Amino acid sequence: MRARIKPHLFTGTVRIPASKSHTIRQLIIASLAEGESEIINPLDSLDTRSCAAACRVLGAKITEHYSVDLHNPNPVVSDGTKLSSYKVHGNYGYKNQVKNSKKSVNHQIVHQIDVGNSGTTLFLVMAAAGLGNEPFVFTGDEQIKRRSAAPLLDALARLGINATSAERNGCVPITIQGPWKGGRVSLSCPTSQYLSAILLAAPLAPAGTVTEIDIPLLNERPYVEMTLSYLDAQNIPWESPRNCAGLADFSRFIIQGGASWKPFSRNVPGDFSSAAFPACAAAISGGPVTICGLDPDDLQGDKYFLEILAQMGCTVHWEKDSSGSFGIQNHVSVSRHGPLRGGVFDLNAVPDLLPAAAVTAAFAEGDTSLVNVAHARIKETDRIAVTAAELAKLNVHCTERPDGLIIHGRGLSGVNGGSIDGHGDHRIVMAFAAAALAAKTPVEIESAECAAVTYPGFLDLLGAQY
Repeated sequence: MRARIKPHLFTGTVRIPASKSHTIRQLIIASLAEGESEIINPLDSLDTRSCAAACRVLGAKITEHYSVDLHNPNPVVSDGTKLSSYKVHGNYGYKNQVKNSKKSVNHQIVHQIDVGNSGTTLFLVMAAAGLGNEPFVFTGDEQIKRRSAAPLLDALARLGINATSAERNGCVPITIQGPWKGGRVSLSCPTSQYLSAILLAAPLAPAGTVTEIDIPLLNERPYVEMTLSYLDAQNIPWESPRNCAGLADFSRFIIQGGASWKPFSRNVPGDFSSAAFPACAAAISGGPVTICGLDPDDLQGDKYFLEILAQMGCTVHWEKDSSGSFGIQNHVSVSRHGPLRGGVFDLNAVPDLLPAAAVTAAFAEGDTSLVNVAHARIKETDRIAVTAAELAKLNVHCTERPDGLIIHGRGLSGVNGGSIDGHGDHRIVMAFAAAALAAKTPVEIESAECAAVTYPGFLDLLGAQY
């Protein structure tokens, strides 16, 4: 699908969808628990639906509950309702017999899991599937078929799990079959999802099983901290060496088996990753835009984008508001009253910010360097190369580095319109949709439909025509 967005001022109030990272973790934890959990105000997107489907294959019973939503913050459905909660009856670490999606191969039961476009679902559910004794075969869309899970596969295999890639390149189709036997492995984590996958599953290995993980490389540390916050909330023990300040240094983890996830009832906070795009739109067009539904104390690393905008010359202001129907809410307003300035920003912890940061930098005066983010090349697309190529179509030149991108800003009036290939990457599509707001002429974006992977309705907020 092609979307066309005309230059215009973007202002007003935006309610941010729930966090994809939190929603997927809560779905998996609830599916691993014994008893019924309630996930309140989850994200309803293509990726989270893929995760729910995967958890059902693993034996969890998941029901969806909808409510009428007059505010209608970008639901996948368009009938005025909103997914208000998931009720999840877990399969106790998949110790019970799995009954879904079976087929017989040489008289052996095999379960098929299609993760769609969701890399988070692929990696996190792969490890959970290793807790059982039956084989699971993972597949996904064309992008997923190019995303290697080789380091995680190798680590799972060394923990006693049958973990193999049919193409021998770490990509799907991938077969996972437990049981989890434990041991000590080295796991390099260009994506934090490898480590989060093991941290969520390892406590449910049999009692007496010890899983030790050496981490020579860890990118995206805030997402591991998010995962550990769930272990801490349920008093599931984990060990990591401490630095001189007494804080875990994340170089090694020790997880004892024999624990269990307990049922819970919990809200899903707003998504800072999604919030980056209306914030980017406010910075580019001037705003002001008020963004609702975010918790400034949440562990999500992508809240760093607001700091980036402040350093580039935007006004970013947090406040609490108790006047609305949602109770006391945190609101953040973003506006710009002068030119944008270039800068140097380390995106190692937050590689998903690269497209939005690069597009914002295109309208800045001077150069902006996005550094220490080589792992942006192994997301849905090579986001460093793709962002540079598509910005060039708008008369914005970039210098690619192996681990980053230098954007040679054109100022607020130097970016052309044109036709953009979204490459089927939701963050590329949304970033260039924001760029259209201050381009000289409209911007047309192919594969616009993929924005629904994480932020259904965002292009409609910007007045897109299809």
